[in-house]
Amino acid sequence: MSSKGQQVIQQWYKQKEWKQFPFQKEMEEAYLAGFSGLLNAPTGSGKTFALFLPFLADFINKHPDNYTTKTNNGLLMLWITPLRALTNDIRKAMQEVCDDIGLPWRIMTRTGDTSAADKAALKRKLPEVLLTTPESLHLMLAQKEYPKVFSGLQVFVCDEWHELLGTKRGVQVELGLSKLKQLASQSAVGSGQLAEQQQTVQRKRQTESPLPTANCQLKVWGISATIGNLEQAAEVLLGNDFPPEQIRMVRANISKKLLIESVIPENIENYSWAGHIGIKLLPQVMEIVAKSKTTLIFTNTRSQAEIWYHAIIDNYPEYAGIMAMHHGSLDNELRNWVEQALHAEALKVVVCTSSLDLGVDFRPVDTVVQVGSPKGVARFMQRAGRSGHHPGAVSKAYFVPTHSLELLEGAALKQAIKNGIFESRDPMLLTMDVLIQYMVTLAVSEGFRADELYHEVKTTFAFADLRRDEFNQLLDFITNGGKTLAQYDEFLKVEVENGLFKVNNRRVAMRHRLSIGTITSELSIRVKWLSGGSLGTLEEGFISKLKPGDTFWFAGRSLEFIKVKEMTAYVKKSTKTKGLIPSWAGGRMPLSSQLSAVFRDKLDEVAHGREEDIEVKALKPLFDLQAQISHLPQSHEFLIESFKSREGHHLLFYPFEGRLVHEGMASLLAYRISKIRPASFSIAMNDYGFELLADEDIPIVEALEDADFFSINNLIEDIQNSLNANEMARRRFRDIAHIGGLVFTGYPGQPMKNKHLQASTSLLFEVFNEYEPDNLLVRQAYNEALAFQLEEFRLRAALQRIQTQSIVLKTIERPTPFAFPIMVDSLGREKLTTETMEERIAKMARRYDVGEEEVPEAKPKSRRAGVVRKKGF
Repeated sequence: MSSKGQQVIQQWYKQKEWKQFPFQKEMEEAYLAGFSGLLNAPTGSGKTFALFLPFLADFINKHPDNYTTKTNNGLLMLWITPLRALTNDIRKAMQEVCDDIGLPWRIMTRTGDTSAADKAALKRKLPEVLLTTPESLHLMLAQKEYPKVFSGLQVFVCDEWHELLGTKRGVQVELGLSKLKQLASQSAVGSGQLAEQQQTVQRKRQTESPLPTANCQLKVWGISATIGNLEQAAEVLLGNDFPPEQIRMVRANISKKLLIESVIPENIENYSWAGHIGIKLLPQVMEIVAKSKTTLIFTNTRSQAEIWYHAIIDNYPEYAGIMAMHHGSLDNELRNWVEQALHAEALKVVVCTSSLDLGVDFRPVDTVVQVGSPKGVARFMQRAGRSGHHPGAVSKAYFVPTHSLELLEGAALKQAIKNGIFESRDPMLLTMDVLIQYMVTLAVSEGFRADELYHEVKTTFAFADLRRDEFNQLLDFITNGGKTLAQYDEFLKVEVENGLFKVNNRRVAMRHRLSIGTITSELSIRVKWLSGGSLGTLEEGFISKLKPGDTFWFAGRSLEFIKVKEMTAYVKKSTKTKGLIPSWAGGRMPLSSQLSAVFRDKLDEVAHGREEDIEVKALKPLFDLQAQISHLPQSHEFLIESFKSREGHHLLFYPFEGRLVHEGMASLLAYRISKIRPASFSIAMNDYGFELLADEDIPIVEALEDADFFSINNLIEDIQNSLNANEMARRRFRDIAHIGGLVFTGYPGQPMKNKHLQASTSLLFEVFNEYEPDNLLVRQAYNEALAFQLEEFRLRAALQRIQTQSIVLKTIERPTPFAFPIMVDSLGREKLTTETMEERIAKMARRYDVGEEEVPEAKPKSRRAGVVRKKGF
């Protein structure tokens, strides 16, 4: 028999004329039975209601007679989202449900965009439901008397958990949740409401720790799209103090209908081999836009978004007024306007980046266009799900290649989705910088006791292996500056009084609150009109290269740079049609291990003559040319190409493992070759392979005769010898120092200059390296350089795979279709030139005299004048 709460919810579904899905019913039963866990559901399937409605039913069950009049309930639900943009959309949906069923509740948000007045209102009277971000949760923990805020909390929900997992923001969630569980556990023990079974668990935990941390009072749920390690994702979120018998996995098992189609160039053998951002296919893309109600054109970088917007306006001026752009560097007001216009069906097309990847519900969107490979299966699924974003709707997605071989990635994407192959998100472990920040956060508010905090932190997945001596080193660091910085007062932040670690200095407390968070990036400069009004932010590195009078494109406008004053760049409208496109750091994403594996499978099918996919059939001229000049490798083969040109001796390797793995492997193999014969190498790489270029003949045959050439023996030592590991760690240390509070990045409107910040962190890195080599943050910097910059785990696996393959060494006369895009990539190494990239590529193609190539200009001038005839493949 249904409870009162379930009856109210079922009646609401009837009023809406909606049908409750089986997974929503399963979620309702699990929640009302007291379980915690993970909800796995595709975007647009009703996952928000799946968790929110059972929470309402539970409240109604507890207050069946007065739920429509009961007010001042305090904070009952905390809902974490990775993006500020998500909170407003979810808040409106939740508030509508509460209003419909007569609950006199307030649903509120607290993010970086929340005004000071709204934050003050939150303090005066807490809403029943609060939507916030990981950073804002930690800001709340940095406030005095924060335990009162969370004293009545019943459920913690982390939305889009797959986006936070594997990041330091995810570790923030783990640490914040460990504190909330501890608070609820103490409250439950104090109220005597624990069941006998729960008390047994508590007593067992208390024998291991003076502080009860196993909490059955607070329900914890994550919501995740499909990833390769869902069970581990649940384990990471819930921590290691949740009894397994209280954990449930709820899977939607909804087969979302997805139509994926690749946009095939008319003349594939003449299509550009690398880069050029796919603009040549603009006419085909605009045909798709014209046939659709509303289209999102996803690009992988903000620069691409600016270029595509610019190209559409130039070639299709009729779209002015019904087209917009959306990316993370645009002003918040502009982004909000775009989102509202999408809801209102006022826009025909939006050019966007990952800023629109996540759960915002835009029902008018019926088509998604992906420009360039998304480099991951899960990312493509997430973006494709933006179309048909409601239960039962069909998602339509088009894949637009930016160079020929990306078409094979399109075929691999479709195959991976068909086979249900998705990337895993590996959790981050022992991120000491995040833990230092968290310790100071607690010291800023109510303070903490070392033993209690240590056992509390150990309940998280991220710090389950934290040793007590490591924890003590961090305590010494925040109180005494550690072994090295004890003489500098600015590092002595926390004081100890009767065992309580606390920040008593108001200046230290204020600076820490301003620094809370783990998102680090190039210093941003705000871009404003000379007449007033903000457009967004650009990185200092780009602005510093501009001279007054220079023209650049940003936010879809042609702008003339006037001046920089107090970290603000002032601009005015320009009538010039040509200008620089801003670039942002970190734009290139590497091919994921799952997608690269399916890509190699597709290549093996080609080598065996199986050409079933439309993309593979279109690429037949390319593969025929590759086989004619060199070789098409099968799955048991590893191809190396060698040729000589006036630049020198070229060696090309094709692991098809992604850019980061290739960066590490190229340096490693160059080092191992140099042990045979000293040489200097120039290195270039893309997602498919890498090039070693030397002035003299490279002894590759001799190197291949050495059994250790592709071996993982002495791998770490050889990597450190082959690369400037010290410099890579130094770059990672900059962000670690920022997060860990070793440097202060400045007050609002007065940020520290980028060069000063770099100098400060470099000096600290050198001091630690020389006087404190066992420093935990330095050790973390080296570990992160290996794990994230070189993907050492994937590099190791790739070398082991290559050792099982037959080596095919081909001496060729000219670059192959596989080689040419890597060599194009190498053009970026030459800094001093007055030629455009297109001119230099065409010149290189003519030099090797390898056929004809169409190289599109960066921005077509008209619908008919989009390409220039050049020599090439």
